[in-house]
Amino acid sequence: MRWLSAILLLLLSATLPAVAWAEIGQIKLTIGQASLLRNGKIITAKVGLPVEAADFIVTGNDGRMGVLFTDDSRFAAGPNSRIELTTFTFNPTTRKGEFITIVNRGTLAVISGSIAKYRKDAMTVRTPSSVLGVRGTKFLVKVAP
Repeated sequence: MRWLSAILLLLLSATLPAVAWAEIGQIKLTIGQASLLRNGKIITAKVGLPVEAADFIVTGNDGRMGVLFTDDSRFAAGPNSRIELTTFTFNPTTRKGEFITIVNRGTLAVISGSIAKYRKDAMTVRTPSSVLGVRGTKFLVKVAP
């Protein structure tokens, strides 16, 4: 009986983080070459595909991708983009969290959600030359190659 409890505990601890806490959003639009880079593997972007914390959004010359996050933030990545979803935590009950993104290249249009309304520095977008603190707004970031 003790071994059964141990196996159940092991299974729960192994599966819950991957299922319950990893998904942070969902792809809502893809055009052209668009993919996610997850744990070193390229995943072709498809509408409805879950987006996870630490994913990279990658688009090609003709690529675009739209993502809706669980806090109602919206991202639209333009052609030739590489965007790292560094940190995403969100509590749907309290509407509090933290969202940190790095735009390595390309364009990113953002409509912020609940996280940006929580506190002044809860949502941050970094580029190779700047850091943007988001305070509940719409904006566009362009990083030239």
